[in-house]
Amino acid sequence: MTPMNPTPALAEATIETIDPQVARPAVRIVRAVEAAMLLAAAVFFALHFVHLEADFPNRSAWPDWSKYTDEGWYSLAAIRHFQLGHWYLPGDFNPAAAVPAWPAVEAVVFRFAGVSLAAARGLAVVLFGLSLVCCYRLMRRWLGLAGSSQRPSLAPALAVLLVAVNPLDYAFSRLAVLEPLLILLTLAALLTASAAGEASVQAEQAGEKLRRRLTLRGAAWTVVLGLLLTSMVLTKTTGAFLIPAIFWMLWTASGCRVRPFLRAAAVAGSVGAAVWGGYFGFFVRPHYLADYRYLFEVNTNTGIRPDIFWPVLESVLLGLQWIGGMLVVLALIAIAGFLVRLGAKNGRNNLGANPLFGTLLVWIVGYSAFLVYHANPSPRYYVVLVVPISMLVVMFFEPLVVGAFWGRSQVEAGSTPTAGVDGLLLRLPALAAGVALVFAVVSGARETIGFVRHPEYTYFNAAEQIRQAIALERGADPAHSELVLSISGAQLSLVTGLESICDDFGTMELRERVATYKPGWFATWNYVEDDKMDALAPAYRLVRVGAYPALDDPERNLLILYRLDAIGAPGGGEQPSQLRH
Repeated sequence: MTPMNPTPALAEATIETIDPQVARPAVRIVRAVEAAMLLAAAVFFALHFVHLEADFPNRSAWPDWSKYTDEGWYSLAAIRHFQLGHWYLPGDFNPAAAVPAWPAVEAVVFRFAGVSLAAARGLAVVLFGLSLVCCYRLMRRWLGLAGSSQRPSLAPALAVLLVAVNPLDYAFSRLAVLEPLLILLTLAALLTASAAGEASVQAEQAGEKLRRRLTLRGAAWTVVLGLLLTSMVLTKTTGAFLIPAIFWMLWTASGCRVRPFLRAAAVAGSVGAAVWGGYFGFFVRPHYLADYRYLFEVNTNTGIRPDIFWPVLESVLLGLQWIGGMLVVLALIAIAGFLVRLGAKNGRNNLGANPLFGTLLVWIVGYSAFLVYHANPSPRYYVVLVVPISMLVVMFFEPLVVGAFWGRSQVEAGSTPTAGVDGLLLRLPALAAGVALVFAVVSGARETIGFVRHPEYTYFNAAEQIRQAIALERGADPAHSELVLSISGAQLSLVTGLESICDDFGTMELRERVATYKPGWFATWNYVEDDKMDALAPAYRLVRVGAYPALDDPERNLLILYRLDAIGAPGGGEQPSQLRH
């Protein structure tokens, strides 16, 4: 499909307006630089596969407890499917009831690679790589570069490079969490919305013979879009905050025409609602409604209240620094610059005439609204903003930098490039922007390389020592259960294959859960919390087996293993009969 013509605001900023006398050398230089950028991005992407089992970077700027729990929690359905023969454990934490997409994809990988931390994280990295490809294609489509040999641009390659070297992305795209899949599905949905909108516009403009084919093509794209929208929400429920950006792209790709947009939006929305409704009505409601609701109940700290709104908004804005200070500063300048340009004196450019800018802005605002609503912004949530912020920055600054040094502004003014001091002064803003972009790339690359060069395996080693300790103890007492009770139990299951239940979350009260499943071991961070002891003490004596330093948070840096000896049956326990069926 031929991409839509880029907006005037973007088209006039491309290298196509370079003086013909310098056009050919400029094209060659731009293509060479673009190739170098893409090669560098490919190298940094490949580095994501190095040391897959290493710790989340210790002593980093991101105090996120997901590294202790989330990989295991959201992989648990896939782990148990191969470990126990079924994915669901009544009363325990079963998040897959609400967000099944990620464990479903993981299960396919585990089917061939086996259950392991490396397999789960390798899948996340592959999804990150596919996101880089989608980012590149999306920018080429909406900057009018697809299929063009006369309008090379550094913007798509630079955006990909900024994302690939971003240290926050490096840290979290290597975790088996939900964000990598959500980002990929969002980018895929934007590309699909582009194709659906364009097909609807082309169908209206085509002749009778071609109209039917284009209408069917547009309908097919809208059906795919509906499936992607559902997949986003079933990957992570916060995907709902990204849906407005998808529909904004559909609106602008439809030429801001009401009829084509409503037709496409109705099909996509109906398909998405039907699939989600079928999942909820035939799968969740009859069987797993309590688990579905529980995932939302444990986030009771969410909700915008007047008394905390401004402090929360401040913390959300301060959290943007995790993405990269220079990148965020450039993003703020870019947003202000775009808005000024769109409100220029003749009013020719409006938000609807700049599809990609409007879409990225709605993406950023939409997910920032979730961060404020959630009232507990963790670093991992900001990973979803790295891609749109990087693209927005590049869209604004790359044409300015390239144009200043190849005479775009002089060509537009009808004069020749200015030399000497006057020419230098005219280029200073573009030079400053270029230096800032280089700084953002180099500083991000430097930090990422530092993580790659200094891997630590404290958690992996601690988990292996726990597995060995349990195996040794069971060698002396084979009847003792190997089931581990721990808030990081699912993470231990992913690393070691040990069976586990959670000591913190679950639809059963902990005391009831302990009585039902009769764990043989208890792994806790730093100390035994009172509520855990209250649940265990009536039935078990806690015998400390070992303590293993792991990770870097002062509240969670020592993983302690206890053997649970049933009171009245010293040294023994019962095989948890309800785990397998």
